[in-house]
Amino acid sequence: MWATLLLPLNADDSIDFRRLETQAATLAATELDGLYAHGTAGEFQTLTEDEFDRINDLLAATGKPFQLGASHPSAQVQLERVRRAAALEPGAIQVIVPDWLPLNDREVLAFLRRTADVAGEVPLVLYNPPHAKTRVDPQLLRSLADAVPTLIGLKTAGGDKAWFDQATKSGLSIFVPGHFLASMSLLGAHGSYSNVAALSPNGAVRQAGSLDVERRIAEFFAQHVVPLQKAGLSNPALDKFLAAVGDWADVGTRVRWPMASATREQVEAARPAARSLLPELFADSW
Repeated sequence: MWATLLLPLNADDSIDFRRLETQAATLAATELDGLYAHGTAGEFQTLTEDEFDRINDLLAATGKPFQLGASHPSAQVQLERVRRAAALEPGAIQVIVPDWLPLNDREVLAFLRRTADVAGEVPLVLYNPPHAKTRVDPQLLRSLADAVPTLIGLKTAGGDKAWFDQATKSGLSIFVPGHFLASMSLLGAHGSYSNVAALSPNGAVRQAGSLDVERRIAEFFAQHVVPLQKAGLSNPALDKFLAAVGDWADVGTRVRWPMASATREQVEAARPAARSLLPELFADSW
Protein backbone atom coordinates (compact mmCIF):
# COMPACT_ATOMS: atom_id res chain seq x y z
CA MET A 1 0.00 0.00 0.00
CA TRP A 2 1.64 3.20 -1.24
CA ALA A 3 0.43 6.78 -0.90
CA THR A 4 1.23 9.83 -2.97
CA LEU A 5 2.35 13.28 -1.97
CA LEU A 6 -0.28 15.89 -2.84
CA LEU A 7 0.77 19.45 -3.66
CA PRO A 8 -0.32 22.06 -1.08
CA LEU A 9 -0.72 25.22 -3.15
CA ASN A 10 -0.64 28.90 -2.30
CA ALA A 11 -3.10 31.36 -3.80
CA ASP A 12 -0.68 32.06 -6.66
CA ASP A 13 -0.37 28.31 -7.48
CA SER A 14 3.14 28.08 -6.03
CA ILE A 15 3.87 25.02 -3.91
CA ASP A 16 3.86 25.57 -0.15
CA PHE A 17 6.92 23.46 0.65
CA ARG A 18 6.53 23.95 4.39
CA ARG A 19 3.12 22.28 4.29
CA LEU A 20 4.44 19.64 1.88
CA GLU A 21 7.28 18.76 4.25
CA THR A 22 4.79 18.43 7.13
CA GLN A 23 2.57 16.22 4.98
CA ALA A 24 5.51 13.99 4.05
CA ALA A 25 6.54 13.64 7.69
CA THR A 26 2.97 12.69 8.64
CA LEU A 27 2.83 10.03 5.92
CA ALA A 28 6.26 8.72 6.86
CA ALA A 29 4.96 7.98 10.37
CA THR A 30 2.04 5.86 9.12
CA GLU A 31 1.75 2.13 8.50
CA LEU A 32 2.00 2.63 4.73
CA ASP A 33 4.54 0.47 2.93
CA GLY A 34 5.93 3.47 1.10
CA LEU A 35 5.43 6.88 -0.47
CA TYR A 36 5.68 8.16 -4.02
CA ALA A 37 5.51 11.41 -5.91
CA HIS A 38 4.60 12.68 -9.38
CA GLY A 39 1.65 10.55 -10.39
CA THR A 40 -1.57 12.04 -11.76
CA ALA A 41 -2.66 13.12 -8.27
CA GLY A 42 0.71 14.82 -7.85
CA GLU A 43 0.00 17.04 -10.87
CA PHE A 44 3.29 15.99 -12.46
CA GLN A 45 2.53 17.64 -15.79
CA THR A 46 2.43 21.08 -14.11
CA LEU A 47 5.83 20.90 -12.41
CA THR A 48 8.89 22.87 -13.35
CA GLU A 49 12.11 20.89 -13.29
CA ASP A 50 13.26 22.76 -10.18
CA GLU A 51 10.02 21.84 -8.40
CA PHE A 52 10.41 18.22 -9.51
CA ASP A 53 13.92 18.01 -8.05
CA ARG A 54 12.99 19.76 -4.81
CA ILE A 55 10.07 17.40 -4.18
CA ASN A 56 12.32 14.41 -4.89
CA ASP A 57 14.88 15.59 -2.34
CA LEU A 58 12.13 16.15 0.23
CA LEU A 59 10.66 12.68 -0.28
CA ALA A 60 14.04 10.94 -0.21
CA ALA A 61 14.77 12.55 3.17
CA THR A 62 11.73 11.05 4.94
CA GLY A 63 13.40 7.71 5.66
CA LYS A 64 10.36 5.86 4.28
CA PRO A 65 10.65 3.55 1.25
CA PHE A 66 9.89 5.74 -1.75
CA GLN A 67 9.32 5.71 -5.47
CA LEU A 68 9.59 8.64 -7.86
CA GLY A 69 7.44 9.29 -10.88
CA ALA A 70 9.42 10.62 -13.83
CA SER A 71 6.33 10.90 -16.00
CA HIS A 72 5.99 13.65 -18.60
CA PRO A 73 4.20 13.82 -21.98
CA SER A 74 7.61 14.42 -23.61
CA ALA A 75 9.89 11.38 -23.88
CA GLN A 76 12.94 13.66 -23.81
CA VAL A 77 11.92 15.49 -20.63
CA GLN A 78 10.93 12.18 -19.05
CA LEU A 79 14.32 10.65 -19.82
CA GLU A 80 16.10 13.50 -18.06
CA ARG A 81 13.75 13.16 -15.08
CA VAL A 82 14.61 9.45 -14.93
CA ARG A 83 18.31 10.29 -14.97
CA ARG A 84 18.02 12.68 -12.04
CA ALA A 85 15.57 10.50 -10.09
CA ALA A 86 17.82 7.45 -10.39
CA ALA A 87 20.63 9.32 -8.62
CA LEU A 88 18.50 9.33 -5.44
CA GLU A 89 18.22 5.50 -5.53
CA PRO A 90 14.44 5.18 -5.10
CA GLY A 91 12.82 1.76 -4.83
CA ALA A 92 11.47 2.27 -8.34
CA ILE A 93 10.82 4.95 -10.94
CA GLN A 94 7.31 5.24 -12.40
CA VAL A 95 7.07 6.16 -16.09
CA ILE A 96 4.32 6.65 -18.65
CA VAL A 97 4.36 5.99 -22.37
CA PRO A 98 4.93 9.43 -24.00
CA ASP A 99 1.48 10.86 -24.35
CA TRP A 100 0.97 13.43 -27.10
CA LEU A 101 0.61 10.84 -29.87
CA PRO A 102 -0.16 7.13 -29.46
CA LEU A 103 2.85 4.86 -30.03
CA ASN A 104 2.96 1.51 -31.77
CA ASP A 105 4.28 -1.57 -29.95
CA ARG A 106 7.77 -1.20 -31.42
CA GLU A 107 7.97 2.40 -30.23
CA VAL A 108 6.77 1.52 -26.73
CA LEU A 109 9.50 -1.10 -26.47
CA ALA A 110 12.13 1.34 -27.73
CA PHE A 111 11.01 3.89 -25.15
CA LEU A 112 11.18 1.46 -22.23
CA ARG A 113 14.52 -0.01 -23.27
CA ARG A 114 16.23 3.37 -23.41
CA THR A 115 14.53 4.49 -20.21
CA ALA A 116 15.74 1.34 -18.44
CA ASP A 117 19.27 1.97 -19.68
CA VAL A 118 19.21 5.47 -18.19
CA ALA A 119 17.68 4.25 -14.91
CA GLY A 120 20.45 1.67 -14.54
CA GLU A 121 19.90 -0.60 -11.55
CA VAL A 122 16.77 1.27 -10.41
CA PRO A 123 13.70 -0.73 -11.52
CA LEU A 124 10.79 0.71 -13.47
CA VAL A 125 7.03 0.68 -12.92
CA LEU A 126 4.88 1.36 -15.98
CA TYR A 127 1.96 3.67 -15.25
CA ASN A 128 -0.81 3.04 -17.80
CA PRO A 129 -4.05 4.72 -16.67
CA PRO A 130 -7.35 4.55 -18.57
CA HIS A 131 -6.84 8.00 -20.11
CA ALA A 132 -3.44 7.11 -21.62
CA LYS A 133 -3.35 7.51 -25.40
CA THR A 134 -1.32 4.30 -25.73
CA ARG A 135 -3.06 1.44 -23.96
CA VAL A 136 -0.77 -1.44 -23.03
CA ASP A 137 -2.75 -4.67 -23.28
CA PRO A 138 -1.70 -7.89 -21.49
CA GLN A 139 -0.05 -9.32 -24.62
CA LEU A 140 2.18 -6.25 -25.06
CA LEU A 141 2.81 -6.20 -21.31
CA ARG A 142 4.24 -9.71 -21.46
CA SER A 143 6.51 -8.72 -24.36
CA LEU A 144 7.76 -5.66 -22.48
CA ALA A 145 8.44 -7.66 -19.32
CA ASP A 146 10.45 -10.22 -21.32
CA ALA A 147 12.47 -7.55 -23.11
CA VAL A 148 13.11 -5.17 -20.18
CA PRO A 149 14.29 -7.12 -17.11
CA THR A 150 14.20 -4.08 -14.81
CA LEU A 151 10.50 -3.50 -15.50
CA ILE A 152 8.98 -4.86 -12.30
CA GLY A 153 5.47 -3.45 -12.00
CA LEU A 154 2.35 -2.05 -13.60
CA LYS A 155 0.22 0.76 -12.19
CA THR A 156 -3.21 0.29 -13.72
CA ALA A 157 -6.96 0.52 -13.27
CA GLY A 158 -7.08 -3.27 -13.51
CA GLY A 159 -9.78 -5.27 -15.23
CA ASP A 160 -11.94 -8.36 -15.05
CA LYS A 161 -10.86 -11.96 -14.40
CA ALA A 162 -9.95 -12.54 -18.03
CA TRP A 163 -7.73 -9.43 -18.00
CA PHE A 164 -5.94 -10.51 -14.81
CA ASP A 165 -5.51 -14.07 -16.08
CA GLN A 166 -3.52 -12.66 -19.00
CA ALA A 167 -1.77 -9.75 -17.26
CA THR A 168 -0.39 -11.86 -14.41
CA LYS A 169 1.45 -14.01 -16.98
CA SER A 170 3.84 -11.08 -17.37
CA GLY A 171 5.28 -11.81 -13.93
CA LEU A 172 5.01 -8.12 -13.01
CA SER A 173 3.55 -6.79 -9.78
CA ILE A 174 0.14 -5.34 -10.61
CA PHE A 175 -1.00 -2.34 -8.58
CA VAL A 176 -4.59 -1.11 -8.76
CA PRO A 177 -6.65 1.75 -7.26
CA GLY A 178 -7.29 1.54 -3.53
CA HIS A 179 -11.06 1.43 -3.84
CA PHE A 180 -10.76 -1.81 -5.88
CA LEU A 181 -7.91 -3.47 -3.98
CA ALA A 182 -9.91 -5.96 -1.90
CA SER A 183 -11.84 -7.42 -4.84
CA MET A 184 -8.99 -7.21 -7.36
CA SER A 185 -6.58 -8.91 -4.93
CA LEU A 186 -8.75 -11.98 -5.36
CA LEU A 187 -8.11 -11.77 -9.11
CA GLY A 188 -4.35 -11.32 -8.85
CA ALA A 189 -3.53 -7.73 -7.90
CA HIS A 190 -0.52 -7.35 -5.63
CA GLY A 191 -1.10 -3.94 -4.07
CA SER A 192 -2.17 -0.36 -4.60
CA TYR A 193 -0.98 3.14 -5.21
CA SER A 194 -3.97 4.08 -3.17
CA ASN A 195 -6.54 6.83 -3.53
CA VAL A 196 -8.12 5.51 -0.32
CA ALA A 197 -4.86 6.43 1.44
CA ALA A 198 -5.66 10.02 0.44
CA LEU A 199 -8.77 9.70 2.59
CA SER A 200 -7.13 7.86 5.51
CA PRO A 201 -3.52 6.59 5.28
CA ASN A 202 -3.59 4.13 8.17
CA GLY A 203 -7.21 3.19 7.55
CA ALA A 204 -6.40 2.27 3.98
CA VAL A 205 -3.68 -0.10 5.16
CA ARG A 206 -5.73 -1.73 7.89
CA GLN A 207 -8.85 -2.25 5.80
CA ALA A 208 -7.13 -3.18 2.53
CA GLY A 209 -8.56 -6.70 2.40
CA SER A 210 -12.12 -5.98 3.50
CA LEU A 211 -14.74 -6.50 0.80
CA ASP A 212 -17.37 -5.00 3.09
CA VAL A 213 -15.35 -1.80 3.54
CA GLU A 214 -14.76 -1.70 -0.22
CA ARG A 215 -18.52 -1.91 -0.77
CA ARG A 216 -19.10 1.02 1.58
CA ILE A 217 -16.26 3.01 -0.01
CA ALA A 218 -18.12 2.56 -3.31
CA GLU A 219 -21.28 3.85 -1.64
CA PHE A 220 -19.44 6.93 -0.35
CA PHE A 221 -17.87 7.51 -3.77
CA ALA A 222 -21.28 7.25 -5.44
CA GLN A 223 -22.69 9.88 -3.09
CA HIS A 224 -19.81 12.37 -2.94
CA VAL A 225 -17.09 11.63 -5.53
CA VAL A 226 -18.95 10.60 -8.67
CA PRO A 227 -21.04 13.83 -8.72
CA LEU A 228 -17.83 15.87 -8.64
CA GLN A 229 -16.37 13.71 -11.38
CA LYS A 230 -19.48 14.19 -13.51
CA ALA A 231 -19.22 17.94 -12.90
CA GLY A 232 -15.80 17.84 -14.54
CA LEU A 233 -13.35 17.73 -11.64
CA SER A 234 -10.04 16.06 -12.47
CA ASN A 235 -8.48 13.13 -10.62
CA PRO A 236 -6.02 15.43 -8.79
CA ALA A 237 -8.95 17.54 -7.59
CA LEU A 238 -10.78 14.40 -6.43
CA ASP A 239 -7.78 13.08 -4.49
CA LYS A 240 -7.31 16.45 -2.78
CA PHE A 241 -11.01 16.42 -1.99
CA LEU A 242 -10.56 13.02 -0.30
CA ALA A 243 -7.57 14.29 1.71
CA ALA A 244 -9.58 17.31 2.84
CA VAL A 245 -12.46 15.04 3.88
CA GLY A 246 -10.00 12.84 5.80
CA ASP A 247 -8.45 15.96 7.38
CA TRP A 248 -5.16 14.25 8.27
CA ALA A 249 -2.93 16.95 6.76
CA ASP A 250 -3.20 20.53 5.55
CA VAL A 251 -3.28 19.73 1.84
CA GLY A 252 -6.09 22.02 0.71
CA THR A 253 -8.33 21.41 -2.29
CA ARG A 254 -6.69 23.84 -4.70
CA VAL A 255 -5.30 22.32 -7.92
CA ARG A 256 -3.17 24.15 -10.43
CA TRP A 257 -4.64 26.34 -13.12
CA PRO A 258 -6.57 25.71 -15.32
CA MET A 259 -8.06 22.75 -13.41
CA ALA A 260 -11.06 23.40 -11.14
CA SER A 261 -11.09 22.56 -7.44
CA ALA A 262 -13.59 21.13 -4.98
CA THR A 263 -15.14 23.66 -2.61
CA ARG A 264 -15.05 23.88 1.17
CA GLU A 265 -18.83 23.32 1.18
CA GLN A 266 -18.46 20.06 -0.74
CA VAL A 267 -15.80 18.86 1.69
CA GLU A 268 -17.86 19.73 4.76
CA ALA A 269 -20.91 17.99 3.31
CA ALA A 270 -18.92 14.79 2.75
CA ARG A 271 -17.11 14.53 6.10
CA PRO A 272 -20.07 13.26 8.18
CA ALA A 273 -20.96 10.71 5.49
CA ALA A 274 -17.40 9.40 5.34
CA ARG A 275 -17.22 8.88 9.08
CA SER A 276 -20.70 7.37 9.25
CA LEU A 277 -20.19 4.93 6.36
CA LEU A 278 -16.53 4.14 7.04
CA PRO A 279 -15.83 4.35 10.79
CA GLU A 280 -13.04 1.77 10.45
CA LEU A 281 -10.99 4.14 8.35
CA PHE A 282 -11.07 6.82 11.03
CA ALA A 283 -10.82 4.70 14.16
CA ASP A 284 -7.27 5.91 14.88
CA SER A 285 -7.15 9.48 13.57
CA TRP A 286 -5.21 9.25 10.30
